[in-house]
Amino acid sequence: MIQDYFKIPWKEIKRRKLRSWLTLIGIIIGISAIVALISLGQGLQNAVEKQFSNLGNDKIFISAKGSALTMGLSIDAIKITSKDLDVIRGVSGIKKATGYIYNSPKLEYNDRVRYFYVSGIPTEPDELSLMEEAQNTDIIKGRGLQPGDKYKAVLGYDYQQPELFEKEIDVGSKILIDNKEFKVVGFYSKIGSPIDDKLVYIPLETYQEIFNKPDELGMLIVQVQSGESINLVADRLNKELRKSRNLEEGKEDLSIQTPEQLSSSFSTILDMVQIVLIGIAAISLLVGGIGIMNTMFTSVLERTKEIGILKAIGAKNSHILYLFLVESGLYGLGGGIIGVTLGMGMAKLAEVAVGQFLGSAFLDVQVNWWLIFGTLFFSFLIGCLSGISPARRASKLSPVDSLRYE
Repeated sequence: MIQDYFKIPWKEIKRRKLRSWLTLIGIIIGISAIVALISLGQGLQNAVEKQFSNLGNDKIFISAKGSALTMGLSIDAIKITSKDLDVIRGVSGIKKATGYIYNSPKLEYNDRVRYFYVSGIPTEPDELSLMEEAQNTDIIKGRGLQPGDKYKAVLGYDYQQPELFEKEIDVGSKILIDNKEFKVVGFYSKIGSPIDDKLVYIPLETYQEIFNKPDELGMLIVQVQSGESINLVADRLNKELRKSRNLEEGKEDLSIQTPEQLSSSFSTILDMVQIVLIGIAAISLLVGGIGIMNTMFTSVLERTKEIGILKAIGAKNSHILYLFLVESGLYGLGGGIIGVTLGMGMAKLAEVAVGQFLGSAFLDVQVNWWLIFGTLFFSFLIGCLSGISPARRASKLSPVDSLRYE
């Protein structure tokens, strides 16, 4: 008997193939959109968490308020200087601290001009190692910057590709930065971000000189001593910097963030975007549900005589109700299976595309079985809910009237 609840509806679905496919389209679009968007959102979150986990749990990042996401570029009205760095180094619980700054000047090589970021970084070994650790990179060719270097440069991974300047750059090559000649002494390993992999690193003092930014820094990195609470140290930093910069509590102009806070900020933004997009995709599900309801009402009208025959040979109202509920549920489940497959496929294609154009560090899509099974159950439920009204109508038909129906 239980088998019949699935056999009869399946036969009806196969008998009306065109109508069945048209009914499925709304569910397929809605489910595939939801699965793709949730997978992409989780993929972005996975990538963000992976990047911040690479930083370690002992780093604090300090930037001008409003510029935490702008590559360390300080805002004109808010300056970070070496005085701030000295204050930080004097705070209890600090192991190491350093600062660096970015700009995007003109780069020239092989008579080709490009505009990529140039970073002024410290050359002292302890400070340089802290910056490299925070960037999760190391030298793969040549050497890094050393104390005493002036017009020397270390290039990001992508500069080893000849496509950038239509000629390969190697250790010993000369490049022009803002019309000043620099000798390439090394290359950093791949970070996975197109911006970071196209960075040019030069000594901080040289950067400040050629761009006329004496004593200026864009972002500070602080390493906390082992055993110290990173949040307590962050509070101390906030207090000392506020005092040093003569600011009232609550009017601080520097942003002090731990990896956990940075990750949380990104996650909040991603969650908000995802909720909006999923809300839009849910409209397709609503349309799909209405499509199933419409199909089931039509099916009830077409099979009125069949319902009368079933009742005449002993079928109860509940039997008829379950038959139509299962049929509508199968529409939802069928659309869900196809939608989940398409959604995961789209998410994986997006991961490949982003990896090609932006780098693998930006998206890490993983198969979430809870999402897949949960979505399939949800699509089956949508189908069943959409079929409740038609199924009730079918179950309440009078056997005599049904047999007379033409």
